[in-house]
Parts: sequence; structure tokens; C-alpha cells
Amino acid sequence: MSILNSKVIWITGASSGIGEALAYVCAKEGAKLVLSARREEELKRVASTCSIDSNNIFVLPLDLEHTEHIDEKVNQVIQKFGRIDILINNSGMGHRTKVINTPTAIDRRVMEVNFFGTINLTKVVAKHMQKQKSGKLVVITSIMGKYGLPLYATYSASKHALFGFFESLRHELYADNVSVLIATPGFINTDVSTKLLKEDGTPYGIKSEAQEKGMSAHDCAKGIVKAIKNNRDHKYIGKYEIFSVYVKQYFPKLFYMLMRKMTKD
Repeated sequence: MSILNSKVIWITGASSGIGEALAYVCAKEGAKLVLSARREEELKRVASTCSIDSNNIFVLPLDLEHTEHIDEKVNQVIQKFGRIDILINNSGMGHRTKVINTPTAIDRRVMEVNFFGTINLTKVVAKHMQKQKSGKLVVITSIMGKYGLPLYATYSASKHALFGFFESLRHELYADNVSVLIATPGFINTDVSTKLLKEDGTPYGIKSEAQEKGMSAHDCAKGIVKAIKNNRDHKYIGKYEIFSVYVKQYFPKLFYMLMRKMTKD
């Protein structure tokens, strides 16, 4: 029997991509699921596809850009299942614009969802886990949280911020038996690049070549769940691109030369 059997796992960004894949993998582990994202119909689709009793899955629409009702949402989960064992912070959004052309409104929106929305939810859930004296907080960051890429400055900044926040939180919650996993995917084959915001706020609409060649969302989800089960503090997940983190660390001149070549005028 899986150690995740009957555990209450709350997944944000569960309507597509990595979040959807996580729902399927966790369902096979026998977990009880809370699925959150903005699109309720897509969440219902994912829930209906999970091989899990309907009493053990809870569709809870949530928009992390607007977190004024976070306490109410968390209380709904507690009322439904009595506890939260694992929170997987997977929601996020991105952009594809040069820094000097990026409207401040887009900068703020990306940071609101990726950073402030995520930490606001985490804070409330962490309080319940402290009372339980158990729990795991998972955050899905990105290799772009380890370095910046051209055209993705604010997205990279938001992922950098998550590293700092959750590294600090890990130490603060250790005595309460609440652990933190920072999962850092590389290029995963999802449609996330098509949803990147352009300067005018409309979707980019094109799937990147890097993502086309990337790891499948299912394999990424399996890697994340394996890291949860093994009680890892941090886990890189991806293909060859993961080595770029080490290139930057040990061969910085080469790394920055390659980054400059990626910048298109």
C-alpha cells in the first residue's frame, strides 16, 4: 500500500498540464484529492477522469490572483476531509516580453499569481498543519528560478522569490513536523507556452520547441510524487536542460555567452 493512501492532497493548477497529471498520479496512489484552478468545468473533467471514489475528490475553484477568500477556501477543505496532509502549489502564469516593453500591470499580475497568491494560500494551510503537527508543503518552481532567461524576466523573478520563501519556511516549520519540497521542473511538454502573456496582455499562442521536446507532464508528475514519497527537500525534474543549472555554477562565462545568443533583437 502506498504511503500516500488516504492522504488528503490539495493540488492547485489542477485543470491542465503538470497539475492535471499530478491528479491522476496521486489518484492511483489512493489519495483523497482537492483540485483547484480557475476553470471549474476543466476541474470537473479532470475529476471525472481520476480513478477515485467521488466522495474522495473535491473540486474547489480558486483564483490565486484574488486571494481575499483564501481562509474560506481552506476551511471548506477542512470541513470536507478534516485535515490537509499535502499542499502542492502548482498554479502559475507567465509572459513572453522584453523587460523594457513589459507593462507594469503584467509584472504585477505574474507576481500576484506566482508568488503572492501561492504564499498566501501556503500561510493559511501551514497554520493547520502546525496544529496537526504534520504535513508537507510542495511548491513547483522552475529552472528559470535558478537563472533568468531572455523574455521571461518577471516569470523568472517570481520563481526566484519562491525559492527564497520556501527555503526560509522549511526551517521555520521543522519543529512542527511540517516539511517542504521544492520541485524544479525543466522544459515539460504542456501547453503553458501558448498561454504566455504578450505585451498587450493577449496569449502568445505558440508552443515552444523546447517544450515540444520536453519531458511529458505524466513523467514529471511521477517524479514529483516520488520526491514526496522519499521526503526530498529539493528535486530537479527534466531532461538535458537540467544540466544548465550546473553549467551556470561551474562555467559561468560559457553560460552567459549562451544566454546572450538566445536574445533576439
